[in-house]
Amino acid sequence: MSVLLEFSMFPTDKGESVSEYVSKIIKMIDKSGVKYQLTAMGSIVECDTMENALKVINDSYKVLEPYSNRIYCDIKLDIRKNRQNAITSKIKSIQDKIDNDVSIL
Repeated sequence: MSVLLEFSMFPTDKGESVSEYVSKIIKMIDKSGVKYQLTAMGSIVECDTMENALKVINDSYKVLEPYSNRIYCDIKLDIRKNRQNAITSKIKSIQDKIDNDVSIL
C-alpha cells in the first residue's frame, strides 16, 4: 500500500517567515526514515499505512506545539493499494509521457 501525504503545517503567530519552524518538522521527518520530498509549498511523505501517515501529522504537531498558540495544517492524501514508491513513480509516469509525446507543443 502507498499512502501519499501532502501537507503543510506552520505556526500562524510567528510573523511573516516561518521557515525556522518548518525546518524543525523536516528534521523530524528526515530522522524518522520516512520517504519525503520537500516542496516550496509543503512536503510530500510516503507511508505504507494510513496510521503511519497520520503519525507524521501528529508528530509534526508535537514538534510545533511548544512554540505556538496557533498552528495551521493543510492535508491531502492519495491512498492506493498494491502500490509502492508512488512518490517517484507518479512523477516518472508524467515525465515519460512528456518525453514521448512530441505533439505537446
